Amino acid sequence: MQKRSISTPRAPAAIGPYSQGILAGNFLFVSGQIAIDPATGTLIDAPDTSSQTRRVLQNVREIVTAAGGSMESIVRTTVFLKSMDDFAEMNTVYSEFFQSSAPARATVEVSRLPKDARVEIDCIALLG
Repeated sequence: MQKRSISTPRAPAAIGPYSQGILAGNFLFVSGQIAIDPATGTLIDAPDTSSQTRRVLQNVREIVTAAGGSMESIVRTTVFLKSMDDFAEMNTVYSEFFQSSAPARATVEVSRLPKDARVEIDCIALLG
């Protein structure tokens, strides 16, 4: 099976030895995204979980779109939260992006995220 790196300037550039996404067969594996503005390369200036979740899912959407998919192509997500107290706030925004046939999901609280972000999301999409 061939694998191919997916990259788009419409999502944050990788800041380490990883790809924004990897297409392997019909599966797209999107690396964890935090609320980095692709234009500036910095964490957005919004400390609330809602704003950060929105930016994260916009970044995810851009990577999936660059691979030829859509949000409906996503079959699995993992949400990493700095605090489970932010679950409802994250979930409200998350539901805006997945209005029908939401993917399978796991949500976990972690002690720290890159750049002290409040939320990080990765995903797997099925294309074609």
